[in-house]
Amino acid sequence: MPITTAHIRETVDDYVATYPDEKERLGPVLGLLDAGADLTSRKEFRGHATAGAILADPAGRVLHIRHLALDRWLLPGGHLEGDDARLVDAAQRELTEETGIPASAVAPFGPGPLHIDVHGIPANDDKGEPEHQHIDFRFLFRTSADVGELQTEEVTAAAWRDAKTIADETLRNRVTRALR
Repeated sequence: MPITTAHIRETVDDYVATYPDEKERLGPVLGLLDAGADLTSRKEFRGHATAGAILADPAGRVLHIRHLALDRWLLPGGHLEGDDARLVDAAQRELTEETGIPASAVAPFGPGPLHIDVHGIPANDDKGEPEHQHIDFRFLFRTSADVGELQTEEVTAAAWRDAKTIADETLRNRVTRALR
């Protein structure tokens, strides 16, 4: 069964209950949900859900990938697909697809996202997509496995980096706290 708007709403509500100081920042997301927007659809350009993975190794390093289209170092992740049942499943699928690390070698840290990030994506004329927003549900995973075969259509490199190198301060603080 695909991810539903109800699942996204429940995930956001649980997240805001855990991190009440983020309610105002996520106000636009809550507004889209209240307006009946289908955040599971890539065609919802006011904002649609994506799923990201923060993968930590036993040394506390976090896996970064070099994204081909954006030519930037990012955390693994991407769009939802019809066979994803939950947001955490989408994050784990994207992690496996992009890094070649099998799902069996990865354990989720907890049931909910460690961070929800809303960020702009530039227009892509080749895909017929205007500038739009991604609502990225970021989940923490642990592994002792190493990177496998990269998804070269999207990823050009992978590197384990100290968690302190995560650019987003809120995410960096939560990851370093969780890995203690």
